[in-house]
Amino acid sequence: MKIYVASSWRNELQPQVVSALRAAGHEVHDYKASASGQGEPTVEQVDDLSRMRFEPAHFRELLTHHPMARSLFDKDMGALRACDACVLVLPCGKSAHLELGWAVGAGKRTLVLLQGECEPDLMYKMVERLCLSIEEVVETVAEWARP
Repeated sequence: MKIYVASSWRNELQPQVVSALRAAGHEVHDYKASASGQGEPTVEQVDDLSRMRFEPAHFRELLTHHPMARSLFDKDMGALRACDACVLVLPCGKSAHLELGWAVGAGKRTLVLLQGECEPDLMYKMVERLCLSIEEVVETVAEWARP
């Protein structure tokens, strides 16, 4: 299966989830790797940028016209459109939740990996599965991949 893993740039579980799903034979989009292409920011630069705060007009200008924003968005949206399933790894922020919401609306298979203490949210009822471990994520995706 083609899997889109949505999470935070700072989430230390994200690389483990990507590795476990790849080890199970799935094609996994890794946004951290896609952001490290030639002429594109490193993970550290994106992380630094994500901690900054902008005036609304400046943010809109950057998001609308900066070529790096367009390039990274196009890569991630292309992978999201092409995926069979979206895995949200908590904790994460707005972008990852928008990605999950898009996947739900597009009829993709969806799950959330709950780790540690988490804030309750009724809208997680939209997803097919709530998993408590990376192993459960891998088992669920394997179940979905069976013919």
